[in-house]
Amino acid sequence: MNRIISAEFDSYWQGMAMQKEDPRLIAMVQEIITEVRREGDRAVRRFALQFDKGSPETLEVPPEIVQAAGEQFKQTEPELVAALELATDHIRRFALQQKAQLVNFEYALAPGLLTGQQVVPVQRAAVYVPAGRFPLISTVLMGVIPAKVAGVEEVIISTPPVAKGLPDTHIMAAAHLAGARRIFALGGAQAIAALALGTQTVPRVDVIAGPGNKYVAAAKRLLFGEVGIDVVAGPTDVLIIAEDAPDRIAADMLAQAEHDPDARARALVPSPALADHVLQRLEVRLARLPTASIAKASLDTGGLIIIYQSKAEAIRIANLIAPEHLELHVADPEAWVPQLSNYGSLFIGNHAVEALGDYVAGINHTLPTSGSARFTGGLSVRHFLKTLTTLRCTPGPGYDQACQAAELIARAEGLMAHAESVLSRIRG
Repeated sequence: MNRIISAEFDSYWQGMAMQKEDPRLIAMVQEIITEVRREGDRAVRRFALQFDKGSPETLEVPPEIVQAAGEQFKQTEPELVAALELATDHIRRFALQQKAQLVNFEYALAPGLLTGQQVVPVQRAAVYVPAGRFPLISTVLMGVIPAKVAGVEEVIISTPPVAKGLPDTHIMAAAHLAGARRIFALGGAQAIAALALGTQTVPRVDVIAGPGNKYVAAAKRLLFGEVGIDVVAGPTDVLIIAEDAPDRIAADMLAQAEHDPDARARALVPSPALADHVLQRLEVRLARLPTASIAKASLDTGGLIIIYQSKAEAIRIANLIAPEHLELHVADPEAWVPQLSNYGSLFIGNHAVEALGDYVAGINHTLPTSGSARFTGGLSVRHFLKTLTTLRCTPGPGYDQACQAAELIARAEGLMAHAESVLSRIRG
């Protein structure tokens, strides 16, 4: 666990930024993509045997098994079902609000020149659901529900098999609850390749959403352009800006650290004394945490407490880190909000615990990591929608003026057929 003062931060962060992705990993994922492109299901099964917990006889889970998992789930775990139903309701209502901001319109720029926008869902989307250390039931809801609200005709799930060639039972049950009826027992880079390219069994999709390990992330990055993606998810991270309450800081850092040894839990505090108290509370909480081995590995590798000198300095550092999750545990959080611009989700005030965003608060938990919040946001309805533009023209002064301007620009660029095409409308 590192502890530094803010004056040392820039050099520390520059060193972190210089770390490069493993070229061997990229080469391995590229080979998987190449083989799946060439051989389809045959390659998928070969890599599934190598990397997954077996290769099922049927890559697609029979619908009756998915339905049975959902029905059994309701009978045996009613309290968990009720919790997931609450989360489903919140996620759907938030997604509906997002969709309401993306509307069809037409706007007259000038007489005879009518521009417009049509908001159209993609036809088929896939949600990748990790099931390595922990089966991420909530990721099913976070991916499927926005796609359904967007109006996607077919939403499918791909998730690794965990026993007898089948996905985790809870993941299947959550998929049934969310309305995804097609599930493929397929994980890793081979799953992303199959979904992006299509095989004899796996349908080609238009968009792939959902987090995954470094192999999944690399495959999404390499295949972007052949398929749409939400974000390239790296290790999960949190940054907590706090003025007091060391035990609460420690609790929230560990909630992030327990995800994965590569997870990054960081805090910005105003004094060395508070930093020391946080370290003490981390030790106390680690001693009784069932996932302590993972959380400790994460803290030892990338845990960080930064001691800031002023509010302005803390804001500068936060915007530079561009965290996936940014928590504000300060006396007047609203005064900080306008100056914070780089984050996946912002948790405002002591009660806005990040774990609520992970599960039931309605906002999405698939968010930009590794500093990519500098230029993008998290998964939302918009990832499953296309904003298509339209042009409708009728002769008139505005139309004639636009044609004349277009002709001049085309000639300046040397594209004479463009100019003549426009002139043919004016000349009749």
